[in-house]
Amino acid sequence: MKTHVFISGRNGYHTYRIPALLMTKAGTLLAFCEGRRNGRGDHGDLDLLVKRSEDGGETWSEQQLIYGEPGEVTIGNPCPVVDEDTGAIWLPFCRENDAVLIAHSEDDGKTWADPVEITADVKKATWNWYATGPGIGIQLQRGEHKGRLVIPCDHRADETYGNGSHVIYSDDHGATWQLSAVIAPGANECQVVELGDGSLMMNIRMQTHSEGVRGISVSRDGGHHWSEVVHDANLPCPKCQASWVGKGDRLVFSNPVSPTPPENPESGTRFYPGKGRGERVDLTVRLSEDGGQTWPWKKLLHKGPAAYSCLALLPNGDISCLYEAGGEHPYQYLIFERFRI
Repeated sequence: MKTHVFISGRNGYHTYRIPALLMTKAGTLLAFCEGRRNGRGDHGDLDLLVKRSEDGGETWSEQQLIYGEPGEVTIGNPCPVVDEDTGAIWLPFCRENDAVLIAHSEDDGKTWADPVEITADVKKATWNWYATGPGIGIQLQRGEHKGRLVIPCDHRADETYGNGSHVIYSDDHGATWQLSAVIAPGANECQVVELGDGSLMMNIRMQTHSEGVRGISVSRDGGHHWSEVVHDANLPCPKCQASWVGKGDRLVFSNPVSPTPPENPESGTRFYPGKGRGERVDLTVRLSEDGGQTWPWKKLLHKGPAAYSCLALLPNGDISCLYEAGGEHPYQYLIFERFRI
C-alpha cells in the first residue's frame, strides 16, 4: 500500500515536511508534519498539521491545523508519543527552534488542547537552538522506569561541543518534564528504542564528528545518562534525519542511502563526496533481529530523491512508514507506505 498523504502545493501550503507517524491506543494512525506556507525553507510561516486514518492507512482525513501563529513564525519539529496507560497523546514541538511547547489530545487526536510552554524545564540557558525529534517518542515498558515518556531531542550549545542530542522525559503522565544529560559532540536529530534488556539505544544523525554513518549511544538508567557515541559502520547515512523503532531486540530502521561510496584505502573508512557527505536518495528500510548488532535484511521503499521518514509498527505485524520523497526532489510528497517483512 502506497499513498500520497500530503502533496506539496495543495491546500494552502507550498511544501509539507518533517513527518511523524503514530499509532494511537485506539488503533488510529496519525500523520503529523510541518506545513510550510510560502516556501521550502526551514524558517518562515510554518504550521503544525495532522491527518488521521482509522483504517490502517487506506484513507485519510482532511488536514487539521494543530497549532500555528500569525506571520513569519516557525512552528515545527513534531515528536508525539502515546501514553498507553491513559490513552493521551503528547505532542512536543518548537517555536522558532527556541521555545519548547507541548500540546496533547485525549480524544484520539480529533482535538488538541492549547499548548503549554515547558522551555524553562527542558532547555539550558547556553543552548541557542533546539529541536524536538523529529519523529516519535516512546513509553518505557520495562524496569523501574516503566511508564516513563521519553522524547528524543537535539540542540546547539556554545563552542564547547556545538551540536548535541538529549532526551526529555516525564514520570507523571506528561504533567511535568525533565532534561537528561547530553550526548555530544556532533550529535543531532535522533530517535530512541527500548531493547529487550530494558536499556535504551539512541540512533543519531552526526552533524559534525561524522564518519558518514549513524551514531549510537546507550542509556541504562531510563534515558537520563548516555554512553559515548559509537559510529555504526552498518548504517551509512548522509546528514539527514532517520527513523528507528523496535519491539524488544527486533529493530527497524529507515533512511536515505546514497549509492555505495568508494573505500578510502589508507584509513579503511568510507567517504561520501559532495555537500552533506552524500545525497538524500533511495529511502531504505533495514531489519535487525539482534538489537542492532547486524542488519541482514533491507528493502528499498523509494528509488530516487527521498529524505526524512518515520516508521510505525502495526498490531498485525505490518510495518508502516511516512516519508519525504519525489521524482524531481525529495520534498514533493509525504508518502505513506505499509508493508510486511
